[in-house]
Amino acid sequence: MSFKLHTLNALHSTGALLIIRTPDADSAYQVARAAIEGGIRCLEIPFGVPGALQAIEKIATEYGDQGVYVGAGTVLDAQSAYAAVNAGSSLLVSPNVNDGVLEIAQRYQVVSMPGAFTPTEIQTALEKGADVVKLFPAELHGPKYLKSLRTPLEHAPIAPTGGVDLDTVGDWFDAGAFSVGVSSYICKAGSAEAITANAASLLQKIADVRS
Repeated sequence: MSFKLHTLNALHSTGALLIIRTPDADSAYQVARAAIEGGIRCLEIPFGVPGALQAIEKIATEYGDQGVYVGAGTVLDAQSAYAAVNAGSSLLVSPNVNDGVLEIAQRYQVVSMPGAFTPTEIQTALEKGADVVKLFPAELHGPKYLKSLRTPLEHAPIAPTGGVDLDTVGDWFDAGAFSVGVSSYICKAGSAEAITANAASLLQKIADVRS
């Protein structure tokens, strides 16, 4: 199995991508460590985090041989995409569809997750080579909207992002989510122990819903 397929398998099997938005690279790393302890295997560090590439490189180096996959978020252009790949990113996550980002992902065989919202945008992203489409902002219309999308787009792997927590995650998977993007429920839990506990509880809820 290729490295890209390993990443996709981890994303789908756990069902969660943790989006870590913190004030700096060190705090992002600390959140990542605690979340990994709770079972998280796929993480995203947005470019808005100062020192994001350094955090990605550190996590990739430390956990890359343990089935943990870290990527960059808010990847808006090919230059940023290449820098992220060079730092060790396994995923390139964007709020939009950018041809240059998708080309870099395909060239270096990393997972691409562009953002889209309408059926046209989602299908366009897939036709341009997206591996998974990030439904963003998902909280605007909720799980019922995803369920409606899945009727004509049942082939589309869609990952809703925004407003996902322990209370709503089951509804997203019932609606047909491939995975979910989650942030505040884990990242803002407080202590490292609380982050670990919330990560574990979210993953268990996903497993229970799928069983």
